[in-house]
Amino acid sequence: MKKLTGVCIGAGYFSQFHFDAWQRIENVEIAAICDHQLAKAQTVCDTYGFKKAYDDVVTMLETEKPDFVDIITPPETHLELCKLAIANGIDIICQKPLAPTYGESVQIAEMIKSSGVRMMVHENFRFMPWYREIKKLLEQNTIGDKIQTIQLRMRMGDGWQDDAYMNRQPYFRKMDRLLIYETGIHFIDVFSFLGGNIKSVYAKLRTLNPNIKGEDFAWVNFDFENGTLGFLDASRYNENTAEDPRLTFGSVLIDGPKGSIRLYDDGTITVQPLGKKETKHTYHFENKNFSGDCVFATQSHFIERLCDNKPFETEVSKYLKNIEVQDAIYRSNDEKSPVNIA
Repeated sequence: MKKLTGVCIGAGYFSQFHFDAWQRIENVEIAAICDHQLAKAQTVCDTYGFKKAYDDVVTMLETEKPDFVDIITPPETHLELCKLAIANGIDIICQKPLAPTYGESVQIAEMIKSSGVRMMVHENFRFMPWYREIKKLLEQNTIGDKIQTIQLRMRMGDGWQDDAYMNRQPYFRKMDRLLIYETGIHFIDVFSFLGGNIKSVYAKLRTLNPNIKGEDFAWVNFDFENGTLGFLDASRYNENTAEDPRLTFGSVLIDGPKGSIRLYDDGTITVQPLGKKETKHTYHFENKNFSGDCVFATQSHFIERLCDNKPFETEVSKYLKNIEVQDAIYRSNDEKSPVNIA
């Protein structure tokens, strides 16, 4: 595998997980970090041993001429940053949410399609080790040759306080759309990864904390093209009994014609064939970096696909489907009725 040079834009809260992962991926060198606060970029370089700090993206891209850029900035900046990367012929990995609107997301996808640049959305939940393992179990027909239902329950407990989200991501408080836009998009992708294409949704959203703008609770029914039914029961307001709710971000129950697969909040996976006791499924994961080192797995996949020129799992053009489902959820809540995915 050839050595690739990258640069990163953004030094906010979640960027620490990107930087740690890049540092551990072989044949990757991060040449520079850019942030509008130069001091923050320099601190990152000093902490992780990266070479140079910038506060101007144009200067960094033209000076460093990297193989790829990692965009770790708020979604409203993504369109312009992608334009700059494309103009310089630089491949892109970009954090979600991809853009503030579906229209901007389509614009990014169309720009990529008409350029020679490749782009992957940094959608890391599908790369959590428990979901990779569950996918293997499903492909082995462990509970039968189809999924009957997928249920996911999330209770984060980080959003009930008067100063909710202030210690980690204070901008959450002012977002018009919160739970589905910021967190639920992950679960939409996980449901698609495990169950296939989603054809319709029926959603009820609520804002439980009066101190924030967006929704912090969601009940969403999913109908899949293959007949599978899904249900998301998610709250950032009420609390979990798990030692670390941010490990798996929720528990999962998947039923099939031959039994059930369960994911618990501590990463435990169990299998229960019909008529038999539930047994623990043995697999390995490391509880480091973020949620089972899924950021490392995500970025490793990006580098592997850059080198072998095979498609990314979360190619930007494919990812538009998730955003269509996301927007349908908000429309369903507003219209108080099921909404079909175009």
